[in-house]
Amino acid sequence: MSSFWTGNLVRLRGIEPADWEAFGAFARNTGDMRRADKIQQPFSAARQREWAEQAALKKPDGDRFQLAIESLADGVLVGSLSTALTDHRAGRFSYGIAIGSDHKGRGYGSDAVRLLLTFMFGERRFHKCEASVWAFNEPSLAFHRKLGFTEEGRLRDHEFFAGRHHDVVLFGLTAPEFAARYPFPGEI
Repeated sequence: MSSFWTGNLVRLRGIEPADWEAFGAFARNTGDMRRADKIQQPFSAARQREWAEQAALKKPDGDRFQLAIESLADGVLVGSLSTALTDHRAGRFSYGIAIGSDHKGRGYGSDAVRLLLTFMFGERRFHKCEASVWAFNEPSLAFHRKLGFTEEGRLRDHEFFAGRHHDVVLFGLTAPEFAARYPFPGEI
């Protein structure tokens, strides 16, 4: 049996309450947090369990959602991705992805993003995906360029953390650009 949500390396699925430990480990790796986001205070195990339970039971909110990324090889949770800022009138949305440090460099992120974009462009009829990346995060900048995103601008001194302001690089990818690189299933 095949599933739309299964790629070559990963399966996208809903978050389960049992995922709390893996998400807790991701959150405790502040080295990754420093590359992708602002540092937050530590959560207790009870709080992390509560978050996973709430995420597992959260009702859909239109085209804004969060999914777990699971490795096909061993069924391990390797990260998550989410959509945000959905604008149906303009036909655009943004997304975010986080891959645990133990799982980086194996192609999981690329496979997961291709599945997400195939859904958002091919099924939900969005026209453009946008992504924001810290200017110092070279691996993420390279990741987006490799997927076919175009750098569209830079917000100078846009965010503050780690004691200073940081630039944010804006990327965009349209549905036709995506389809040219990754034909939709069933297309020749």
